[in-house]
Amino acid sequence: MASSDERYDVAKQKKASPGTIAQNKKARFEYHLHEKFEAGLALEGWEIKSIRAGRVQLTDTYIFFKRNEAFLLGANITPLYSASSHVLPESQRIRKLLLHRKEIARLIGGVQQKGYTCVPLALYWKGPLVKCELALASGKKEHDKRATIKERDWQRDKQRVAKDYRH
Repeated sequence: MASSDERYDVAKQKKASPGTIAQNKKARFEYHLHEKFEAGLALEGWEIKSIRAGRVQLTDTYIFFKRNEAFLLGANITPLYSASSHVLPESQRIRKLLLHRKEIARLIGGVQQKGYTCVPLALYWKGPLVKCELALASGKKEHDKRATIKERDWQRDKQRVAKDYRH
């Protein structure tokens, strides 16, 4: 029989497995997504520990460009005070996005020339690294949002009917 310490280790391994950390569902509803990119994040040690604990939020986050670099603004990573006792953590600090020059040039070109905005969609694990999925997006009109809601309701109803039909 496994001891309680062994069971705890197994549960900890399952939680740290690759997958989505946080999603920005509001961005998917508010914008038409055109082109997606994957970027690394420059994080501090306490931020990684907080992310592993699931204390991250992406609502009202956006990306801005300064001197041909991309930065994530507004992402809230709540500090674990047991892990950040020796530093003064700032939960909404500006975090640098790690992208190739060509990707940054495409993003800046889309924002300046085509009138798109750049929004973060999700944070996820890729091996031991935290990655940010971002996209060039254009805003939806009110009637587009209504159509999205209608489509989502139809998909939900269709699933219910299929479930009842199978049983």
